[in-house]
Amino acid sequence: MQEKNIKDSINSIIEEVGNNHFSANLNTPLRADAFELDDEEKIDLIEEKFRDIMHILGLDLLDESLRGTPRRVAKMYVKEVFSGLNPENKPPVTLFTNEYNYSELLVEKNIQFYSHCEHHFVPIVGKVHIAYVSSGNVIGLSKLHRIVNYYARRPQVQERLTMQIGNALKEALMTESVAVIVDADHFCVSSRGVQDQTSSTITSYYGGVFERTDKRDEFLKLLNI
Repeated sequence: MQEKNIKDSINSIIEEVGNNHFSANLNTPLRADAFELDDEEKIDLIEEKFRDIMHILGLDLLDESLRGTPRRVAKMYVKEVFSGLNPENKPPVTLFTNEYNYSELLVEKNIQFYSHCEHHFVPIVGKVHIAYVSSGNVIGLSKLHRIVNYYARRPQVQERLTMQIGNALKEALMTESVAVIVDADHFCVSSRGVQDQTSSTITSYYGGVFERTDKRDEFLKLLNI
């Protein structure tokens, strides 16, 4: 009965959305009951469903190389590549007093990330560049990486990812003066469809002083882009 209700809900959503992939919601679209199942229950169910997919594709699940694939994929989905869906995995943020009264741009560039396109569930691979101006506090550099990877590890669209990182940093640092640039390759473009391996997609988020042209230009100059 539960499986039938899930199928009915999915079919209803598909009929409503159709081919319109655009989502204006800043939050990742999750059902209200998204966390009623624990991780192990989700892994068991995904393993079963992925085994069905492999069987439908005609793969021999008795083959030694393929036998454990459904379980491996299920664990990867829940524990790794989509672990950012679970708010319990959100990294804690520790701030430090800006004892040096540093008031210029602090830039962390080339933060590499791996995500997955929510339209085809294929990889998005790229780099994030971050800048902020302290309002009295600073954050450990490793926390910037953890915040990026938390939001990347879920089915995503790049525009939403960019805004989620920007808003999370603004909230954590208690400042509006945050800038984020995301430069990424989408496998839904390079490995399927038009199969273009040369293009990349760039999105940006600017708040506070970065709404001024001079500060935005300073940030871009430091990135050499």
